[in-house]
Parts: sequence; C-alpha cells; structure tokens
Amino acid sequence: MNHLKIEPLTKSAFAPFGNIVETEGAQSFKINNGTTTRFHNLADVQLRGENPRTLVSIFRGEEFKFPIEIKMMERHPLGSQAFIPLNARPFLVVVAEDVNAKPAHPHAFIAKGNQGVNFHANIWHATLTALEGVSDFLVVDRGGDGNNLEEHFFDISYQVE
Repeated sequence: MNHLKIEPLTKSAFAPFGNIVETEGAQSFKINNGTTTRFHNLADVQLRGENPRTLVSIFRGEEFKFPIEIKMMERHPLGSQAFIPLNARPFLVVVAEDVNAKPAHPHAFIAKGNQGVNFHANIWHATLTALEGVSDFLVVDRGGDGNNLEEHFFDISYQVE
C-alpha cells in the first residue's frame, strides 16, 4: 500500500487543482444597506460541453476514520465541482494531476470546517471524505448533456493516516 502525507490546505498548494472557498483574504464589500458582507467571486465555476447548467445540491457524507484507504479517484471533464461544508467540520481532500488519462501521485489536504474546495474541470479527486461525524456539504457542479464522470481504480491503493 502507498502512503500519503497530509499537507496544509493553502491557496498556493491547491492552485493546480482548483480554488479554496473561504472568506480569509477574499475580496469583500457591504451590501443590503450595509447589513451584509459579500465575499465575492470565491470560485471559478466551470461549465463545458453541450447544454450545461449549474446544479446546487446538498451531499450528506458518512464519517471516515483514519487510516483512510483511497482505492479510487474520479474527475469531471465537463465542469468544476465545489464542496462547501455546512457543519463547520473538517474533511479530507485528495487530488492528483493527470498523467496519460490517469491520476498521478495524489496529494492529501485537510480542509478546515470554514474552508470549501472547488475542483477545476478534469481534476482527479477522491470521493467526499467527511471527518468528525456525518456532515452536510453544499455542492455546486455541472448538469446537462454528456458524461461528466470518469473513475480510476488503483492497482495499489493509497493510505492516509
């Protein structure tokens, strides 16, 4: 089994894979007669292919306990996919660059409960991996025509401790 080291989730470390959705360092301004702060343009939502449309869903993820085995990764060639935690709990984010239509060596990050992630289109990522309890996530991704899911199963899985 391959082992993955968990890295801090920072904007620079995650940039090759997508955006971190958080208020820290974001452009912001007051709206609604000064009663609300808008944190503006936090993610690059990408829609490709025929007849794309934006989907907004809530996913309820079962809790994972360490060590966590990564047997499979997926990607969405026709659009980005954002996971934004609704319960202020951390979650595991595992991503990989593409090499010859397969995921390269993965990178593992822990997202704090106030951080979401937006995977760019065609970025390999592990499935939703909630930590510290069953957790709900607001998910923004692509609907419409075409196949927007590819899966890759590893011959030798990865373990995150």
